[in-house]
Amino acid sequence: MKKMFLFSIIVTAAISCGKKVSQENVTTKETKKEAVAGADSDSHGCKASAGYTWSALKKECIRIFEGTKLSHYDDGKTYTTASYVIFDGNKAELFLDTQKESIILERKSEGDSWVNGDWQLIPWKGYVLKKDGKILYTGN
Repeated sequence: MKKMFLFSIIVTAAISCGKKVSQENVTTKETKKEAVAGADSDSHGCKASAGYTWSALKKECIRIFEGTKLSHYDDGKTYTTASYVIFDGNKAELFLDTQKESIILERKSEGDSWVNGDWQLIPWKGYVLKKDGKILYTGN
């Protein structure tokens, strides 16, 4: 009788412990949410994970890396950064690694530089981007 009583206590304890572990696993799995690819739309609906960025110039989501790549220019040394320019008619939109927002430049006529305040994009041996007269970027 004592053996039967001891056996039933062990079985009951094993079953009740098994249920607790099972319930903890279910709760843990329910609280974890996996990131879904493409679920990172910005306020304009552009999906950064797919390479899209909002263009204020084109008024649509674009892939800026399909534009003209600019290289950072520092005291005669050139190194590549993730900076781009896209063109639309007489306007150019700059996406620079140093700026949060894009910058839109405009030119008066074919062959002129694109300008916005202190920014100037010059079509010379590709492109040269200046700010306050200092060369910041070059590109083809």
